[in-house]
Amino acid sequence: MTPIRIPAFTVPAPLARLASRLPQQPPTLALTLALNLALGRILPRESLEPLTGRQVRVSVSDAGLTLDFRLDDRGFRPAPTSGAPDLTLTATLRDFIALALREEDADTLFFGRRLLMEGDTDLGLLVKNTLDAVDWDTLQRDFAPLELLRRANPLNRLAARRPALRG
Repeated sequence: MTPIRIPAFTVPAPLARLASRLPQQPPTLALTLALNLALGRILPRESLEPLTGRQVRVSVSDAGLTLDFRLDDRGFRPAPTSGAPDLTLTATLRDFIALALREEDADTLFFGRRLLMEGDTDLGLLVKNTLDAVDWDTLQRDFAPLELLRRANPLNRLAARRPALRG
């Protein structure tokens, strides 16, 4: 599989100003949904135990987004934006995408001052080490958009449960 190269870009300032004025709940819900899909499959829950009850903020600096969430016994949930988070991760949209696609690793972004971690450093190291331990091949295979649609299709689930017809 040929790796994807993300071109250098910055979210245009007018778009970032608009996004910063919009409710942050929808993108936070999307992020927590994605994290919950991965939880227990590619994100080992037991290694994330120290994150339980702690508030994490993902700040997308060039897009005007601030996403606050926490982990509880039911999974990842949006958190109120009031109060100081335990950990804040800040980067541009391009750098977060590059991190997710494994084009860049967290250490390279951190030491290049393109990924900022503020707050509880032990929590930051936990998040970084968890990202490093993710089996990205499984993620790409099992969570590709077409695979998710195939699994979500109720007709496929019915066909899998129905005995084969003999002719």
